[in-house]
Amino acid sequence: MSGHSKWATTKHKKALIDQKRAKAFAKYIKSIEVAARTGGGDPDGNPTLFDAIQKAKKNSVPADNITRAVKRGSGEVAGAAEYQTIMYEAYAPGGVALLVECLTDNKNRAAADVRTALSRNGGTLADPGSVAYNFSRKGVITVPKAEGVDEDSVLEAVLEAGAEEVTDNGDTLAITTDPSDLVAVRQALQAAGIDYDSAESEFVAGLNIDVDLDTARKLFRIIDALEDSDDVQNVFGNFDVTDEIVEQLAEED
Repeated sequence: MSGHSKWATTKHKKALIDQKRAKAFAKYIKSIEVAARTGGGDPDGNPTLFDAIQKAKKNSVPADNITRAVKRGSGEVAGAAEYQTIMYEAYAPGGVALLVECLTDNKNRAAADVRTALSRNGGTLADPGSVAYNFSRKGVITVPKAEGVDEDSVLEAVLEAGAEEVTDNGDTLAITTDPSDLVAVRQALQAAGIDYDSAESEFVAGLNIDVDLDTARKLFRIIDALEDSDDVQNVFGNFDVTDEIVEQLAEED
């Protein structure tokens, strides 16, 4: 799930079963293929591919898998699928709005997966435009905290490059930028010797809803069901949960 870094951090800390890891690997590989097909197979000249590879490496995707994905996407070898991006809008319990981003080679399958995940877990599809208006595309860079890497040092490194905001999310810092400034801000981090976990465009809500424990439990059940689909690449939401609720949910799992 994208769009709520505290929960993402908590999930990252938890042990992943092999099946979940395999699904995650497949999604990283898909992003690499699409980036290579769109902008070429040289990551130095294709920032989107560079960031897709970086994210895959950070999540332990084997180097051979990454290399093959780049070659398929760039056309160097055969076997690449023709993926299309489809965005679905939905509502979850508590009035939470969700944007479900799919990257698929089968539109009918993706639609069925999203509809089933929602209907079985208390969510509903929304009319086009009824949710998306509250979200805007932003560049988001996630930086793990480390010795000498805190909110002040990161802000100092990226402010002149176009960073809009640096948010402290516990174990990580989230840098928000205009999408056009994402590469410049990422390069400013690299120039300052600051490591980062991911740099990508996301949909960020303009207004978030605070949710209680019961609503959060239902909400994450929906998100888990959506992310279980191979076609669902990202889920974005307009919600906030407290650290205490995140910890309770982690203990329940």
